[in-house]
Amino acid sequence: MVGYAVCAVAWVSASAVQLAADRRVKRSLARGNRNSALGTLAAATLGRVWLVALAILLVGLSDRESGLAAAVLAAALVTVHLAGMTIGRLISPDEERAVSARLSKGGGGRGI
Repeated sequence: MVGYAVCAVAWVSASAVQLAADRRVKRSLARGNRNSALGTLAAATLGRVWLVALAILLVGLSDRESGLAAAVLAAALVTVHLAGMTIGRLISPDEERAVSARLSKGGGGRGI
């Protein structure tokens, strides 16, 4: 149960970080600052991975079975999260195209 609890707390914390990052990305894009938006998105993504991985590692060092439970729960959560994101993007492709267009707008052929 300790592994599940630690993983759940790490996952909820990582989701809160992503929510805050998404808000900052939207503000940066509204100001036309693509570099800031991409940097925020990259930092939040890497931070979330490290947060969950370190939580699994720390609980695994204290008790191997709890670490395994945390790792299995994290794998299940990541799988469900990615599937949900994919389905969400398939349902609303217009919104995703608008975000992609805003990120690449004004690049002058240089890309992002």
